[in-house]
Amino acid sequence: MRILKRLGLGLLLLLIVGTIAFLAIAPGYVERSRNAILPGGPYPVSDASQALHDTLVVGDWHADSLLWQRSIAKRGDRGHVDVPRLIEGGVALQVFAAVTKSPAGQNITANSADAFDNITPLAIGQLWPPRTWTSLSERAIYQAERLHRVAARRPDHLTVITSRAGLEAHVEARAAGSVAVGGLLGIEGAHALEGDMANLDRLEAAGHRIIGLHHFFDNALGGSLHGLSNAGLTEFGRSVVREVEARGMVLDLAHSSPAVARDVIAMTDMPVIVSHTGLHGLCPNKRNYEDDLMRAVAASGGVIGMGFWRTALYRDTTPQTIAATIRQAVDTVGADHVSLGSDFDGSVATSFDATGLPALTHALRDAGLDDATIAKVMGANMVRVLRARLD
Repeated sequence: MRILKRLGLGLLLLLIVGTIAFLAIAPGYVERSRNAILPGGPYPVSDASQALHDTLVVGDWHADSLLWQRSIAKRGDRGHVDVPRLIEGGVALQVFAAVTKSPAGQNITANSADAFDNITPLAIGQLWPPRTWTSLSERAIYQAERLHRVAARRPDHLTVITSRAGLEAHVEARAAGSVAVGGLLGIEGAHALEGDMANLDRLEAAGHRIIGLHHFFDNALGGSLHGLSNAGLTEFGRSVVREVEARGMVLDLAHSSPAVARDVIAMTDMPVIVSHTGLHGLCPNKRNYEDDLMRAVAASGGVIGMGFWRTALYRDTTPQTIAATIRQAVDTVGADHVSLGSDFDGSVATSFDATGLPALTHALRDAGLDDATIAKVMGANMVRVLRARLD
């Protein structure tokens, strides 16, 4: 009997140790495999390009860094974004998007909203609070809490921007020599509302100011660019859009169906964004809106954030290819309507992390863009839209 008890205790101890090891190692392994940095760098940055970069207000509309287990307060050895790397890359403004649901077998063509959700085991495996295991809105709120905690510990390195006054104070501080990053919060898909407008109040209170309507599947607001219905806005979707407009938030059309995008543009009088995308005229696939719809986004006064990953680009993910794509976007929609939308840490492989953004400034100069246009693309257009929308 004693032998059996000892054997049982040994097996229990082995199970506990194995579980701890799995929880410590597996999430990092998953992220390392999903957010790779491809070989080929470092990429050239001339003294003149670095000098120009140092004068810019650099802003990026989309990173999914809060999804992963590591703290963005510390320089990581995996992934693309953390505060030290943002500072090294000269980034002034970074939107952190809360991913709350992702379908198994995710693809850019057609996904079912009923597919197994990949975020649930990730949340459990990363030991997120139990309240997040079954609630999409709690997942968005928890990711916001993570950003606020970093800002509270390192206010000299990170501030969370939730208002126009906060934006202006941050831009002024940067001009006076601050290296702090201004973090903004958004949701990647309004399924995080769980069909209840009261959850918009909770997300707003948590600091979310950029509202993406969809991710890779249809939801209660309407059709996804990658869903099954290709539908436009539902009545609930229209009510959410009206609330976003009234509350001084930024509305993001990335991943929404073309029908939803056209419905939004028709019913609103505000600049809208496509936070992370490619250009269909250069890279024709379903991930990227066709050029006429991109021009409609531009006509709203909005911007398109050009992505750094393969399906957003016509060739590779090097700074030179991104710069060529940006140049084509400027020719297509105008210099006032192009921004950066990296999708860093979004389960994509890129050729550089946040520290490599000076190389993009260099590549844009090599691509023939003048300094004024580079300043707009690298962040000034983003600042303009934020000033227009934030209360």
